[in-house]
Amino acid sequence: MIGCYLLVLFLKENCKLKIGSLGFREFKKGYYVYVGSAFGKNISIEKRVNRHKRLVLEKTGKTRWHVDYLLIHENVKLVKVIPFESNKKIECKVSRKLEKIADDVVIGFGSTDCKNRCLSHLYYFKLDPTKTVLKKLEEQVKKEAGV
Repeated sequence: MIGCYLLVLFLKENCKLKIGSLGFREFKKGYYVYVGSAFGKNISIEKRVNRHKRLVLEKTGKTRWHVDYLLIHENVKLVKVIPFESNKKIECKVSRKLEKIADDVVIGFGSTDCKNRCLSHLYYFKLDPTKTVLKKLEEQVKKEAGV
C-alpha cells in the first residue's frame, strides 16, 4: 500500500531539540501530527510506519528525516497512525488541510524538500485531535481519494 499517513504523537513536556539541519527548535507539551508519505520502489506505508514505530520504541536509531529526531526523544509517545492509501501524491493536500485546523505550525519541519512549498508537515494541537478533528479529516480525505 502506497500513499501518505499521519503520525499522531504526544510530547509529555516542553523541550528544545536539535532537528538536523533545521537546528534547535522549541516544542510545547501536547499533540503533534506529522504528515509522511510512502512512494517508490520497495516502499510502503507499512514499512515506513514500522520504521517510525521502531524508533519510538527503541529511542535510538538512524536519524534520516526530521521526524526521526522527534521520535527518538524520551518524552514522545506514538498515539495513532492514520494511513491514506492513494496512487496520487496527496501528502501536501493533507498537510494544507491540517495547517488550517492546527493550533500551531512547526515551520519548515519535514517540508524542506517540498515542491508544493508547504509551510510544514508537522502540526501542533493542544488537545488530543484523534477523536474529533482528525476523524473528520480522515473521512474527508478518504472520500476525496475514493477509498
